[in-house]
Amino acid sequence: MSIPVPVAELPTALAPYPWGYLVTVRDDLRAHSLAVPTDLRDGVLHADGGRTTCANIAQRPEVTMVFPHPSPGEYTLIVDGTAAVTAAGSVVMVPTSAILHRPAIVDPSAD
Repeated sequence: MSIPVPVAELPTALAPYPWGYLVTVRDDLRAHSLAVPTDLRDGVLHADGGRTTCANIAQRPEVTMVFPHPSPGEYTLIVDGTAAVTAAGSVVMVPTSAILHRPAIVDPSAD
């Protein structure tokens, strides 16, 4: 089950998520993930980026951030957006859409 999150409501939606995976696409079109703490300021997500992440963003700026909830079974926040690398080497991402997605966790004790 997915619940759309209006971009304007991201400050509230992000509150329980201290970090997320920044997902970019490599030259061979495979995903590259980097776990990073993020900061949302003035509607823009800020994060540190490694060499590969920054190179990927330079070629393909459309990215996804996946924020797993710290508590098992809770919704994961998934944010799509367009990213850029700053002169200082950090990543800024302008969110374009977001959803809360509930995991399909099977209870092993239900056998």
